[in-house]
Amino acid sequence: MSQPQAAPVVVHNDAHDRYEILVDGVRAGLTAYRDHGDQRVFYHTEVDDAFAGQGLAGRLVEEALTDVRAGGKRVVPVCTYVAKFLQKHEEFADIADPVTPDVLQWLRGELDRA
Repeated sequence: MSQPQAAPVVVHNDAHDRYEILVDGVRAGLTAYRDHGDQRVFYHTEVDDAFAGQGLAGRLVEEALTDVRAGGKRVVPVCTYVAKFLQKHEEFADIADPVTPDVLQWLRGELDRA
């Protein structure tokens, strides 16, 4: 008989500017960001193929956005997955800012330095 799988857990990996979703202690996915003043600019979300189709990306982004709200920040959805999530979940509309050319230029500079 196989062991039941532990519930996925979302952790904020502040040192690496990302939120991670862990399944049985294994990182199954992440959503990466950079902070720009009071904005948290999300630019990439991924879930490992081995964990696809389990709703992990949605849970990951929902918990990340909940944490952003709790921290008093706003969200800029450069990542297409985060942008689509926000379109479907209007409960986060109050913390969402549009993606602007200035933010995109700033983000490119940030990522080039990494």
